[in-house]
Amino acid sequence: MFDTLTYANKLKAAGFTEQQAKAQVEVLVAIVNEDLATKKDLELLRKDLELLRLEFKGQFTLLKWMLGVTIAGTLSLVLKTFFG
Repeated sequence: MFDTLTYANKLKAAGFTEQQAKAQVEVLVAIVNEDLATKKDLELLRKDLELLRLEFKGQFTLLKWMLGVTIAGTLSLVLKTFFG
């Protein structure tokens, strides 16, 4: 958590006016609130990534089955042509 009062007081102690310190705090708070991810944001991202992983795993499994059936069908046609 960002302590805005302490930050403003440090700015004033360093020679900033009240208005300058207030403006500086407001800008910094806006930047922090806009650009930082919260624990909730990270948890939502983790859940989204897990769903994508499961979706890709399912699609990969389906692709393996489709490839297997295609190879088996092609192989049966080749064998039938040469040995049938």
